[in-house]
Amino acid sequence: MHSFIYHSPTKVLFGPDSEDHVAEEIAALGAKHVFLVYGGGSVVRSGLLARVTAGLKAAGFDCMECGGVQPNPRLSFARDAAKKAAAFGADFILALGGGSAIDTAKAVALGAAEPEHDLWDYWLGTRAPERSLPVGAVLTISAAGSETSDSAVLTDEETGVKRGLSSPFNRPRFAVMDPELTFTLPKYQIACGVVDIMMHTMDRYFTPTTGNQLTDAFAEALLRTVIANGPAALADSRNYDAMSELMWCGSVSHNGLTGLGAATDFSPHKLGHELSGKFDVAHGASLSAVWGAWARYSWRAHPERFAQFARNVWGIRAALDEEAAEAAIETTLAFFRSLDMPTCFTELGIGVQDDGVLAEMADRATRGDTFVIGSFRPLRRADALEIYRLANH
Repeated sequence: MHSFIYHSPTKVLFGPDSEDHVAEEIAALGAKHVFLVYGGGSVVRSGLLARVTAGLKAAGFDCMECGGVQPNPRLSFARDAAKKAAAFGADFILALGGGSAIDTAKAVALGAAEPEHDLWDYWLGTRAPERSLPVGAVLTISAAGSETSDSAVLTDEETGVKRGLSSPFNRPRFAVMDPELTFTLPKYQIACGVVDIMMHTMDRYFTPTTGNQLTDAFAEALLRTVIANGPAALADSRNYDAMSELMWCGSVSHNGLTGLGAATDFSPHKLGHELSGKFDVAHGASLSAVWGAWARYSWRAHPERFAQFARNVWGIRAALDEEAAEAAIETTLAFFRSLDMPTCFTELGIGVQDDGVLAEMADRATRGDTFVIGSFRPLRRADALEIYRLANH
């Protein structure tokens, strides 16, 4: 086991009706003015927003609601919401929804705490956050893991640039996780979530670092659990056992546990961000569309790692590492297709792109070839372009 520092301070309240404890959790933190961030309609239609807000007001909190978060959360919305939160005097930001709502809430917390600065500077890396308001999350979609992670993603819709920010300030103080809140999700959202959960794990698992047996075992067990429960959840979204396993896997996949002591890669995420930033496609779909191309381009850098993935996750028993590696790639892609998830650009719905578009995305992913992507097989601009070409059919 290699050296690491691990700190995951988010308190998790897991199980049916856990959302009933939101008010007492916020009260324990000493807050008085709660700014609620949520998406379009599901938390309204389900009655969740009304129940949580009623509970907060009954407990004596002042509340202000801010709905309208979109997938691939928008910078302009976060900027505007941060100004509203600051003017309201918010001392706590509460997200209700999935990763987009939670990521937006994290941005609002940063922007409201330092209203004199443009919050996009944090995502560009030109300024480091110095303070933030506390954030809590009531999760309704199992996917991004943002409820227990230190990361948040925003998209500048004017430029199509999508960036992630990792910071200790992004850790929610608590995460409410009631699997029953996910029972009404459409199949497409469940499938996208399965891919996202797997990719958060695999982007840590595919590493040049060796010797972390327990970390590897955590990742492999999580992947096997998602592979077993994903199809069951798609078959019946009210299957509590399947939906609850996915919900907990989503959090563990992105709280750092499955990558302890190892260099992380996240190349498919970087490449996928350019797809969702430019074409506004679902995050999980962008990942499955590019993963096979990345894997076929990269596996020879460490074939033994893909062979371990083949044997310990998929149960593939090929004698040679090379055979096992190639079989694992094809088996993973077949699993994505079984979920009706895309594995190339045409299946993603964006069609075959001309080489100029691919070059533009490769340039953005590597920031003009000044930024090396990943660690499994470090990628420069030419590598990113070739991977996009492999997916471009």
